[in-house]
Amino acid sequence: MFNLILFGPPGSGKGTQSEKLVEKYQLIHLSTGNLLREEISNRTPLGVEAKSFMDKGQLVPDEVVVGIIDSCLEHHKDAADFLFDGFPRTAAQADALDKLLNLKKTEISLVLALDVTEEELIKRLLNRGKTSGRSDDTNETVIHQRFAVYKNETAPIAEHYKKLRRFQTVKGEGTIDEIFNLICQAIDKRMKTLPSDLW
Repeated sequence: MFNLILFGPPGSGKGTQSEKLVEKYQLIHLSTGNLLREEISNRTPLGVEAKSFMDKGQLVPDEVVVGIIDSCLEHHKDAADFLFDGFPRTAAQADALDKLLNLKKTEISLVLALDVTEEELIKRLLNRGKTSGRSDDTNETVIHQRFAVYKNETAPIAEHYKKLRRFQTVKGEGTIDEIFNLICQAIDKRMKTLPSDLW
């Protein structure tokens, strides 16, 4: 089983790269945002619980999100490889995810973070803002704030996985294909070091 976490600040091209990775490596794309919306629209017990927090403007507690991930892993029991997107966002969530995967006799194989300079991100987001219709893509101050939040949130997670020797940064500047090739090189290199029964 090969479990990948892909990190990247807003505008780093994470969404584009995720799509390409899912296609090349036949990964199940596990996006917590999408899973939450799915559980809510299906009115599952977890979805109802998550919605009650969201309706009050509160963050969905970690145990509910982990429960939703658990339910997705159960649903895809025969799938070998997963791409985690949007989770974990805190060191506590990384810890909870490790424990859940441990129960399933698997673990996070690799954490890749797309490394893009703040200057490049601002340029990309302002450019995207011209067509995306998202107001948070057109305001430079808001973009700076989003970048700061990303750095504060992911720094502890990076440390968590660095200790386990599973964290790696990948240059996130260049053409889509150049970046994709760098990501694939990192994945292929990691796969070679894992016992073949794990993926």
